[in-house]
Amino acid sequence: MDDALRVGLVGAGSWARTVHAPGLTEHPGTSLTSVWTRRPEVAAALADEHGARACATFDELVDEVDAVALAVPPGVQADLAVRAARAGRHLILEKPLASDVAGAERVAEAVRDADVVALMLLTMRYALPTREWLADVTAAGGWRGGSARWLSGALLGERYGGSSWRHTEGALADIGPHAFDLLDAALGEITGVLAAHRGDGDVWHVLLAHAGGATSTAALSLRLPVRPTVVEFAVYGEGGYRTLGRRPGAAAESYTALLDDFAAMVASGTRTHPCDVWRGVHLQRVIAECVRLADGQ
Repeated sequence: MDDALRVGLVGAGSWARTVHAPGLTEHPGTSLTSVWTRRPEVAAALADEHGARACATFDELVDEVDAVALAVPPGVQADLAVRAARAGRHLILEKPLASDVAGAERVAEAVRDADVVALMLLTMRYALPTREWLADVTAAGGWRGGSARWLSGALLGERYGGSSWRHTEGALADIGPHAFDLLDAALGEITGVLAAHRGDGDVWHVLLAHAGGATSTAALSLRLPVRPTVVEFAVYGEGGYRTLGRRPGAAAESYTALLDDFAAMVASGTRTHPCDVWRGVHLQRVIAECVRLADGQ
């Protein structure tokens, strides 16, 4: 563990407790050394559980680590990520990257200027079944279209029911990045949003254009009483019709895969990755265009 990256965790919500903290503790390339939240007693409890130290301030945490993992709302993340990057700290970032495009661009520019590693936690992209599916889809080519359906009652339950930012920004900001990222990876870069509609209960329907001529659709909701959650991706074209689902309980495995890449990038000096900070900026722009069209601007 002497060569492990010292990582500070910011946040102590459900995702921080169940994914970030155990993942950073158990991975051979990282060591969870510091925790900070705006509630000192919560930070102390999480830190004690993993043999880390609770810090009194964010700056104190930054001063004693090599990297910072952020598990906070997007509006908070953008400002803290810029400060950490300017201090020369590598970053593990949640999606969406920020609350708006300008915030996302500020993070990316700070990362570029500081020459640090910054990876987005797009969990499905790191899962082995997803990687195999994308490799197969890319090799086959000739796709004319695709679809994503992510229908959930997550905001009706206890785990995320108290997440104020998810209630405010809704399904588009929370699960939209996952859906758009995979459609983009499978069909080519998203070059435009052709239509976007937000219906009752925050149900989104989006039509996307991709480089190369393919089009895709996405249906997203976090407020439908659907059990189990429906997560389905599909592409169709000359290669037929190929689908991808999500394996329940795979978040820890995906986080381990992210940390594999993260530690390797830091060690090798690599800065580009399919899920790097510029990916976060691209997805933020797609989200912003969906909102613009849905609001009729």
